[in-house]
Amino acid sequence: MSGRSASAIWEPRNLAVAGTLAPLLVVTGALGFALRPDWALMSGAPTYNLFHIASGLVGIARVLRAGGRGAVGFNLAFGLIDLYQAVAGSMDLFPAALFAYRPLDDVLHVILGLGLVGLGALGWGRGIAGGPAGGDPARGGPGIGVV
Repeated sequence: MSGRSASAIWEPRNLAVAGTLAPLLVVTGALGFALRPDWALMSGAPTYNLFHIASGLVGIARVLRAGGRGAVGFNLAFGLIDLYQAVAGSMDLFPAALFAYRPLDDVLHVILGLGLVGLGALGWGRGIAGGPAGGDPARGGPGIGVV
């Protein structure tokens, strides 16, 4: 597939992923406060938990306010942040000391980061190859995410 038909599927896919990931981040952050640190497989640092809660709330707001385009932006941004966190964790860069990364954090950041950046990039490309970036039905877009 090419053109609008191929790329139009990526906004709904981004929406499904961001719509699942954002609330999961909030729950993960909250559970980080509830679990004893020695039981956690990943970092249980309070700053890391707050980061997850805040990121999840931003993702929820983006999805509710801007729909598919908001989800694309969230997935791209959060994916890039995840990839940076993997580098930060392995090279002891900011915020590694605050977030107290564990090896499993780095693995998850790489996997999630690559997936989110890839998915977001496919959704982002819709505005270039597949019609207007805003999804405006008056300009030939599917109307996904129009506020």
